[in-house]
Amino acid sequence: MNRSDFNQLSSRIDQLKGEAVDLMKALIPIKSLGPLNGGQGEAEKAEFLKKYLQTIGAKEITDYPASDPSVPGGERPNIVVKLAGKNRDKTVWIVAHIDVVPEGDRSQWDTEPFEAVVKDGKIFGRGTEDNHQGMVSGIMALKAFLDSGITPQYNLGLMLVSDEETGSTYGLQHLVDNHPELFGHDDLIIVPDAGEADSSMIEVAEKSILWFKFKTRGQQVHASMPDRGINAFKAASHLIVDLEKLYEIYDRSDPVFDPPTSTFEPTKKEANVPNVNTIPGDDVFYLDCRIMPDYSIEEVQKSVRSMADAVEKKFKVKIEISTEQEEQAAPPTPVDAPVVKALEKAVKDVYNVEAKPMGIGGGTVAAILRRAGVNAAVWSTLDDLAHQPNEYCVISNLLNDAKVFAHVCLQES
Repeated sequence: MNRSDFNQLSSRIDQLKGEAVDLMKALIPIKSLGPLNGGQGEAEKAEFLKKYLQTIGAKEITDYPASDPSVPGGERPNIVVKLAGKNRDKTVWIVAHIDVVPEGDRSQWDTEPFEAVVKDGKIFGRGTEDNHQGMVSGIMALKAFLDSGITPQYNLGLMLVSDEETGSTYGLQHLVDNHPELFGHDDLIIVPDAGEADSSMIEVAEKSILWFKFKTRGQQVHASMPDRGINAFKAASHLIVDLEKLYEIYDRSDPVFDPPTSTFEPTKKEANVPNVNTIPGDDVFYLDCRIMPDYSIEEVQKSVRSMADAVEKKFKVKIEISTEQEEQAAPPTPVDAPVVKALEKAVKDVYNVEAKPMGIGGGTVAAILRRAGVNAAVWSTLDDLAHQPNEYCVISNLLNDAKVFAHVCLQES
């Protein structure tokens, strides 16, 4: 890597602090809510972004819209920007999403949710961290290259997509399904949509997600005469205890993940009867399962059904099992993949942190790429305020993450 070029880019990114803040101030008030979140889509914000990218000198800007009759205009935008590198055989992609979530409980906010408020070195507002920090960092890295006249080693690409918050059908999934030519086998793809406050996590793998709903049916009766009824709550409670055996059955461990094993935790409990002296005839609870990727969802479902069958027989109840969410994990990105090694070098240089490849229990759009056979790494420097009231991004993180992206673009291997 040319150290002089990186120092020049780094200095330019620092000089762009005011512009980055101004861009965030312009973006946050544009409510890019998808229709499933009560909004009209991302078109207005996408048009603003395209005009802004033109003003900073970006030449290759292409929209790959996805048809969606539920929004005005009938299309959801997906913007792709490219800056040619010395070697055009591969592209360093920064993949960020344009849409945001609603503000939630307005009373929990100290500032206007859809107004970017700058204070204490942070920018507050809905979408500032999720995912406008990553988007603006990518744009500032691009602008630094354009302003300085430095050519990246490989192409620098920004992929600004719709619909991440409600499934990505009209966003990244649309691009993968309909425009696979965008993704080269050797491309380095960075998704700045999750991370740690100390920059140390490079997410390379995700667990499968499986949410169960259990409805136990017994027979309601007065609590003083339990033999005349069937206590659904008691039977369900025994099932909850039995489900703890899942930890023993699916006990494979991998230190890349934190925690390193599958998890099976009872969570939500619906109300049954309103008074103390009635035995409930119906009871409903939920189980959140985060399953190591080398187990199939189907085998876990069979184990759970077997345990429920045993409880049915013992307590003479009926147990209905349904799934609230079900997603088999994508193949992991190898810990030694080029994008991982490049990020490790860049994070060490910019933040002086030894970043490590890790797996998580949640889900990101990187899974869409991994299922398509494209390696992707999720990295950013975040305080993890996504979807919370008083969401913010740290301005210094926004700028330093841009330096990391620039660093990766200058690396020669």
